[in-house]
Amino acid sequence: MEGRFIAFEGIDGCGKGTQMELLRRRMTEEALPFVMTREPSDSPIGALLHQIMIGRIRTTPEAIAALFVADRLDHLENPVNGILPALDKGLHVISDRYYFSSFAYQSVDLPMEWIISAHEIVRKKLRPAATVFLDVDPEVTMGRIEERAGTRELFENKERLLRTRERYFEAFARLKEEETVLVIDGMRDREVIAEEIWERLRPLFLPAD
Repeated sequence: MEGRFIAFEGIDGCGKGTQMELLRRRMTEEALPFVMTREPSDSPIGALLHQIMIGRIRTTPEAIAALFVADRLDHLENPVNGILPALDKGLHVISDRYYFSSFAYQSVDLPMEWIISAHEIVRKKLRPAATVFLDVDPEVTMGRIEERAGTRELFENKERLLRTRERYFEAFARLKEEETVLVIDGMRDREVIAEEIWERLRPLFLPAD
């Protein structure tokens, strides 16, 4: 069996966590072998990135982007919980974010060419079979973010979220010949969204009838 790698992307508050949980339930019902993971990882570099993302450590966009590359390379190849070893075992891997999030978030302050070039080593090792992008209104997500009791990630304000959304679509356009991006309307009922995601991903997981 060959595993498939699927990445979920979107601006903060878009509902990725909810949709990943609904996909988890569906894949469990279908008895599909899978693991779910997230970026940044739980490696020492990932822990450092988390501190940066919640604002406890300040650094430059260049440093953040470079740290993401290092963290993802470890996350890809780590023999204990790496993505590539899991795929080799026939597991499907669902990831909360991958390199598109760096293109969008960090390249708000950096040239897109620099970001794409910096992540080329990651893209050469593994590209998702599909990237699911939940498209939502930044003003709506800002309201969701402000209601959360948890930590606030880096860059969270309405203007930055709007710019981040624009940068996602810039990256999608630049890489349209190389990547499969499924843009999902995230402003609907969550069950309706989940059903569309499953229908679009199902052919990757299950053979044709």
